[in-house]
Formats: sequence, C-alpha cells, structure tokens
Amino acid sequence: MFQLIYRKFGNRIQTKDDLLSGLTVALALVPEAVAFSLIAGVPPLVGLYAAFMVSIITALAGGRPGMISGATGALAVIAVGLVKLGEERGIALGLGEGMGLQFLFAAVILQGVLQMLFAAFKLGRLIRLIPHPVMLGFVNGLAIVIFEAQFPMFKVSPTEAGAAWLSGSPLVVMVVLVLITMAIIQFLPKLTTQVPSSLVAIVAVSLAVIFLNLDTLRVIDMAPIAGGFPDFAMPQVPLTWDTLAFIAPFSFILAAVGLIESLMTLTLIDELTETRGHANRESFGQGLANVVNGFFGGMGGCAMIGQSMINIRSGGRGRLSGASAGVFLLCFILFLSPLIEKIPLAALTGVMFMVVIGTFEWSSFRIIRKIPKTDAFVLILVSLVTVFTHNLALAVILGVVVSALCFAWKSAHHIHFTSELRDDGVKVYYPNGPLFFGSVQDFADACDPKNDPPEVIFDFKNARVWDHSGLDAIQKLAERYRANGTRLHIQHLSHDCADMLDKAGKLVEVERLDDDPVYHVANLAHPKRGPRQSEALES
Repeated sequence: MFQLIYRKFGNRIQTKDDLLSGLTVALALVPEAVAFSLIAGVPPLVGLYAAFMVSIITALAGGRPGMISGATGALAVIAVGLVKLGEERGIALGLGEGMGLQFLFAAVILQGVLQMLFAAFKLGRLIRLIPHPVMLGFVNGLAIVIFEAQFPMFKVSPTEAGAAWLSGSPLVVMVVLVLITMAIIQFLPKLTTQVPSSLVAIVAVSLAVIFLNLDTLRVIDMAPIAGGFPDFAMPQVPLTWDTLAFIAPFSFILAAVGLIESLMTLTLIDELTETRGHANRESFGQGLANVVNGFFGGMGGCAMIGQSMINIRSGGRGRLSGASAGVFLLCFILFLSPLIEKIPLAALTGVMFMVVIGTFEWSSFRIIRKIPKTDAFVLILVSLVTVFTHNLALAVILGVVVSALCFAWKSAHHIHFTSELRDDGVKVYYPNGPLFFGSVQDFADACDPKNDPPEVIFDFKNARVWDHSGLDAIQKLAERYRANGTRLHIQHLSHDCADMLDKAGKLVEVERLDDDPVYHVANLAHPKRGPRQSEALES
C-alpha cells in the first residue's frame, strides 16, 4: 500500500518531506480561509471546506505537483458582491433569506465548468503570451497584498473592520512572537533541514504561548473552526434562464481570475523548482475542484501563491504535499479544532511575513534601470494595479495589453527597404522586417507607383507577413500599381499568403519558387512540428 501511494505521488521527494510540508501548509491555511470567508460574507466553515477540497482535488488532478490551492482573497472580493446581490434577489423572488450563499454555490459550479472547457480547448498555452515584466509585476504586487493582509492581525479584533490597533503590552508580545517566528524560519535551516522550519516555528511559538500563558491573539479569536463533513446538495436556486443570466457574469469573472492566478503561480513554481507543470491539466483540476465545491458547500478557490511558497520552501514537491495539506485541514475541522484554535496568530503572521520576503522579487530594484523603459513601466504598472485593485485578472490583462502595444510600436519601426533598378529596366524592392498592422503605413510610404517603371518586383526573402493587415497592404499596393499600368510581381512569399492573394484576383502576380519560406499568418503553430513538440506546447 505504501509503495502504491509513493508511486502515485512521485518519487522525487521523500514522503516525509511532503507530509511535514503539508502539515505546515494546513496550519497556515486556517486563518487565511477564515479571513477570506469573512471578506466574502459567508460563514467561516464555507471557506475552510473550500480550502481542503480544492487543495486535495487540485493536488491529485492538477498539473503542478507542489502547488497549493484553496480559498483566495482574489475570488472572495468577487464573491462578496454575488452574495449580497443574491440575497436581495432571493428576497425579491420570495425565496427567503440565505439565498446569497446558494447563488454563490451555483456560480462556483458554473465557474468550474468554464475552467474545464478552457482545458478542453487547450487554451493553457496562452500563459506563454504573458511577458516576464508582467510576471515580475504580478509577483511583487501579490507579495505586497499578502503583506497588507497581515495588518488585521495587529488589531484587537482581526475580524472587525473598525477594530482598534493593539497597543502596550499586547502589541509588544505580538511583535516579539512574530520576530521569533521569523528568526526560527530564517536560521533553523542552517542547523538542519530534516523538518520544515516553518512548522518548527509554529509549534515552538505555540508551546511558548500556552505554557507561559501569554496574553495574545489566537486562532479562536478569528472564528471557531469546528465542524462536520460537508454534505452533498444541489444549490437551492431556481433552475431558470434568469438564474443562469444572473450568475453567468460572476462565474466568468471567477473563472478568469482563478485561472490567471493559478497559471501565473504555476509558472512561478516552475521557475523555482526548475520543472515544468501542465497548464491545461491544471485548468482541468481547478475546474473539477470548483464543481465539487459548489455541490459540497464550498466557496471555490484557485492556486495560492503564499501557501505554495510555504510548501516549496518547506520541502514539498510532490502531489502528496498538497493532498496531505487538505487532509490535515479536514482533520483540524473534524477532530482537532480545540488544539488548532490555541495557535497564536503571531506565529502564522510571522510565517506569512517570511513568505512575503521570499516572494517579492528584490532583484527588480537592481534591474529596473537596466531593462528597457517600456518593460520597467509595465512592471511598475502591474504591481500598482495589483496592490490598489486586488484584481489580479485586470492587472495581468492590462500588463499584457500594454506590453503588446509597446512591442507593436517597436516592431513597426523595424521594417525598412532597399531597392535596385536592374539592367532590364525592372525595379526590385527588398523589404526587410515584419509586415503587420503596425508597419503597413511605412510599407506603403516606401513605394512610388507613379514614378516606378512598368514592371516591379517585391522580394520578401528577408521579410515576414505577420497578419491579415500585411496581406491587405500588399493587395492595396497592387491596386495602386495597377492603376498606373504597372505589372507587379511578388517573390518569396509563403504559400499560405500566396494562396490568399490568389483569391483576390489578378491584381498581383505571385511567383512560386522552390525556396519560398514556410510559415503561417497569425498562427503560432509551425507546420513541421512533430507530435511530441505539439503535445508539449499544448500542455
């Protein structure tokens, strides 16, 4: 049995490391899940159920061993609006109170279905389109967000928005315990790596607080975590098109935010572990987890960069680490809540502060003046949008759009022309560079149909047509030459471009040569890729 489990969860990392790392992550998940539940306006157990279910299912069915998923703040911010509007809708329809939670469960199910469709259409490869400055901005912004999320732990009541800040002896005790936790995590690995330093720090600080009877905030001060096993139930919402129209916009946003955060975290873990996850499989795992969540009373979730960092730095690399984290969390809920509720929040806060330090890309300060100004702008922009909006999808999409516009602007200036007038009276143009929507104007301005000889050749040997705008520019140029009675020839154009121009009629004569290039317009796939390469790209 042990060998079967070991083979299932991977042979790279010892089972002991995965189990201990999973225990550490489970302890850190407790206050996070409770806090995100309160943000979303749902009972704490709804967030705890989501955390353990998403963690287990994505660990088994996802595409990134070692990555931790659970209830997240990014989704909680979206869910709070849905719960509020769902409550109002339920009262207006005469369905009674508590319908906001039911609409949330239905939206989470649809969210999961959309994410599985994303995987079915193999759209995970789109993560490759995210530039590195966007990744750096995302990581830095998220590190700051995690740092800000620890501030309520320094209040008299972490769950009350208007609670007063700690002061006097309670503040001193809190700060000292946080610093002790951070010191243990920092220096213990220099003595031994047999056990995760984060786990040792949590246990040591917890024992010190219990035996010294220190007056400090504990997990119980956030919310009780005791509960039973979640029951299977259909969301109690009307099965009508009106209900679908109501939850669909929320589900789309939840699915988009969840996938972006998950795939970005996957990329980060890939870099840290020097391994490669599978984006499409991770998308399927996230979708499956959210479908199950909706039927078992969870608020849904996605990858958690903070807990994933804890797991990786604690030695967790295999699927067993994520699965055991979910199992341990379930045991806390069912059997060990009196013990877990005694853990001081200072210990968990210290762990998260170390996560912030390890997550933030401090090298950004060193390279910010060395990289292109556009990349520096994108890095700062994504960081600021992440911090001030907490909308990860908006930050990443905005960063990608700005990066694409900057790239298009730069590429538009890379096309240039040389020309020669041959002895036979034929003028030959040699365009060099990419021909696409950003460079078509320069392409058109470089030609002189009114003064060119009766026969002109365009040789695309050193140029590439990137999109339909490039093809349209060639067709319009042919019309200008035709209006002046000039015969236009095109050489060294790819076959698919030539076929499209042939369909336009006899405006331009495309010469088919043996050394014509082979590439596809507006297509990232290469026709000569083998099955293994195509499969790798799809994953």
